[in-house]
Amino acid sequence: MTLIAPVKSEHVTFDPPQFAHLGMIPELVVLPVKDERIWVLLEPNVWFRPLFFDMNSGAHGEVLRVKKGGVLSRHRHPSPVHGFVLKGSWRYLEHTWRAEEGSYVMEPPGETHTLTCDSGEEMQTLFFIQGATLYIDEQDKVTLVEDNFQLIEACRKHYEEVGLGADFVNQFIR
Repeated sequence: MTLIAPVKSEHVTFDPPQFAHLGMIPELVVLPVKDERIWVLLEPNVWFRPLFFDMNSGAHGEVLRVKKGGVLSRHRHPSPVHGFVLKGSWRYLEHTWRAEEGSYVMEPPGETHTLTCDSGEEMQTLFFIQGATLYIDEQDKVTLVEDNFQLIEACRKHYEEVGLGADFVNQFIR
């Protein structure tokens, strides 16, 4: 069995796994961002910072950053999504509540929403997304399936363009 060792960098670290001889991969410790190039643009004023891509379950973790005026287009998830607001606040156009710093949000599968940051300067929210994000138009037709494969390719393209190299994303893949 050939194991592909995960990448260590100034952004990601780990200790050798206890059961490496059995194929166990190491934990993933993503360090604080010191380089703005790590943020990947999704839409105007909307970026994400990958934390991990779990290729076995299809889940991924990210910090979503939206600056005032930014909108994450209308979408839904076929699986639950968990979010914790680290900074600022945001809301869904389809709802009356606002998620503020320290808020936890659990989105049930099938919930349609459009995330916007229309107050303050910037929001950052930690999201754990179990599966794909389905971007939909006003007729509820899927216009984009955003899953680990699509996100990793977007990261490869972005990291190549900003000089970090396409393989930079590999350190987040497990």
